[in-house]
Amino acid sequence: MNEFGVYVHVPFCAKRCDYCAFATYTDRDHLMSAYVEAVVTEVELAKAQGLAEATSVFFGGGTPSRLAPEELLRILEAIPRSSDAEVTVECNPEDASLERLNAYRAGGVTRMSFGVQSTRPAVLLDLGRRHGTGAHREVSEAVTAAGFATWNMDLIVGSRAETLEDVRETLNDLLTLENPPPHVSCYALTPEPATPLGQDPARHPDEDDTADAYDLVGQVLETHGYEWEEISNWARPGHECRHNHVYWDHGNYRGFGSAAHSHQDGRRFWNVRTPDRYLELLSRGESPLGGEELLDQATQRFEIDSLALRTRRGVPLEAFDSLDEIAHLVDVRDGRVTLRPRARLVANQVIVRLSTLK
Repeated sequence: MNEFGVYVHVPFCAKRCDYCAFATYTDRDHLMSAYVEAVVTEVELAKAQGLAEATSVFFGGGTPSRLAPEELLRILEAIPRSSDAEVTVECNPEDASLERLNAYRAGGVTRMSFGVQSTRPAVLLDLGRRHGTGAHREVSEAVTAAGFATWNMDLIVGSRAETLEDVRETLNDLLTLENPPPHVSCYALTPEPATPLGQDPARHPDEDDTADAYDLVGQVLETHGYEWEEISNWARPGHECRHNHVYWDHGNYRGFGSAAHSHQDGRRFWNVRTPDRYLELLSRGESPLGGEELLDQATQRFEIDSLALRTRRGVPLEAFDSLDEIAHLVDVRDGRVTLRPRARLVANQVIVRLSTLK
């Protein structure tokens, strides 16, 4: 495949959400300028070693919009990319000023992604989110005024503070916008052990309620012309995230920044986790490599199949020795096996039946 992705990790946040277990920090803003310089240095080192042109670039975090637009764009300018490359920036709703979005657009960003999560005040409070309940409207107006043709909103379902009616109202708020998001992601809330959410069993999601909420999201979005792409993603035709497909197709990608992961032809490697250590190593002219692993052919085949099974493309029928025990979870059409809607949140029950795992 000719697709090659670049991921840039921005580890800074103004506030850490109660469910977040990512490598992000609320007390490292003083490192921002030095961090940008270090990422540019890492990119230049990779270019000297033959870094391929990116067909997609994704700035994630953390909160990429914590960086001043000119700092983020300085990193983007250093990355070699194709003339038609997709460039996505994750942005917190409270940072989505027209001035910022105009700067991104002028600097080569082609796609935005906004973590709205919900429009219900009790749910936002339970998740520890900072933005207000009207953020979806403000974001839609700003991203439209800035001229972005495609963009995404993220939702999270599963909060104990959320009812099925809350989910329905959130979807209604998004879909009745004058310019609704053409791509919607929906993630099931996960109580990670080291987070405030994970440490409070009373706040852990109810699996059945989460499944009902997830099913509702899929039903409503598909009724409104969105096509299911992957476990957590729906898009209107032509608005799929190109960068996501690099991951789902087990393609090659390069990560820059602290804690960023990369994959190249069966070699998986990653940078040191903290920005402090990352800066220290690059300042000494050393590689920020934190670790690596080589995947054998069987492992690569399993990963290809398990990732594909999460998408609407599915896997060839021969990827399974038998479907007897999972027939109620899958559909078979034209020689390919795909997940039924109700099975998407229990995809692992199907994945463990792949013949490539044996």
